[in-house]
Amino acid sequence: MMRMSLAIALGLAAMTAARAETCQLIGNQVHCDNGLSGQRLGDTTYWSDGSSSQQVGRSIYNSDGTSSQRIGNQTYFSDGTSSQTIGNTTYFSDGRSCRRIGQQIHCD
Repeated sequence: MMRMSLAIALGLAAMTAARAETCQLIGNQVHCDNGLSGQRLGDTTYWSDGSSSQQVGRSIYNSDGTSSQRIGNQTYFSDGTSSQTIGNTTYFSDGRSCRRIGQQIHCD
């Protein structure tokens, strides 16, 4: 769920991950250690796997049909999961978490 994690931490998008991952933010580019990268142009992020995500207000719509909506520090995902952001850490209802430190995001 790296793209989903990035969506929370950065207002970007959603993806599935089975291990800890780290992403580096460089301007409007995102580069992750799992090989995924993305470029944000306006309200849309284009991912190296061919998918895309578009932010419209508080909602993010992904090209795979999934979506999320942020209300305050809570985010609700179309798959029924949710997350809460406290400071620079986002805690997901499935037990995962992501932490932003400077220009890096590390998810476990």
